Amino acid sequence: MPRQARRKSESGIYHVMLRGVNQQQIFREKEDYEKFVGILKICKGICEYRLYAYCLMGNHVHLLIQETNIPIDQIMKRITTKFVYWYNLKYQRAGHLFQDRFKSEPVETDEYLFTVIRYIHQNPVKAGLCRRIDDYKYSSYEDFFGFGDFVDSKFIFDMVSKEDFRSFNIESVNENCLDIEERHTFRVTDEQAQKIIEKYSKCKIPSDFQMLSEKLKEKYIRKFYDKGISIRQMVRLCGEHKSAIEKMLK
Repeated sequence: MPRQARRKSESGIYHVMLRGVNQQQIFREKEDYEKFVGILKICKGICEYRLYAYCLMGNHVHLLIQETNIPIDQIMKRITTKFVYWYNLKYQRAGHLFQDRFKSEPVETDEYLFTVIRYIHQNPVKAGLCRRIDDYKYSSYEDFFGFGDFVDSKFIFDMVSKEDFRSFNIESVNENCLDIEERHTFRVTDEQAQKIIEKYSKCKIPSDFQMLSEKLKEKYIRKFYDKGISIRQMVRLCGEHKSAIEKMLK
């Protein structure tokens, strides 16, 4: 079945989402987050795109990006290729890191631009990773208030004051942009879950866990579940299929 053509944005602005293959973790350590942001900065200089918001979650990435001279497909290929090359060397792995091609939606109006920015900044809160958007380290929110010069904030503040922008971003709303079924409140955060998994199984990445015997997998899956790690988290962090985990927990 042929792929559906990507919807073209007349404004050149896209809300882009990247997911880890099989919903697995992309970022495991602080260095991984920082490397991805560094690559965004390098590619921004090369491709001359504008960046209006970003958020790096455990197993996915949100970007609000405007193409200029280089099409969005080429921009994303450059970003992902650089990161995957570095990531595979670091973790001594091979193959895909991101699931299929990236998802995107055009952003055509100022109203929806602000809606997407708020949605991106509120992602960590709604996923249960922090209580306030300014508590999360790996989003663009703080860049808008003098903590970085990476995001193209002038474009935003030509339309709204900083105080109104702050109030808008913290407003409690139930928005659904580029729906990817990602909103879940975890009993433990992904960072806490990763530490639990490493403590008991000594496995740092999903491929390590997948090398274990079925007997050990079942033992650890039960232990992880008892420690508050959800089935969805185990799918991402251990690389096991949901049906297999559910069978082990019966």
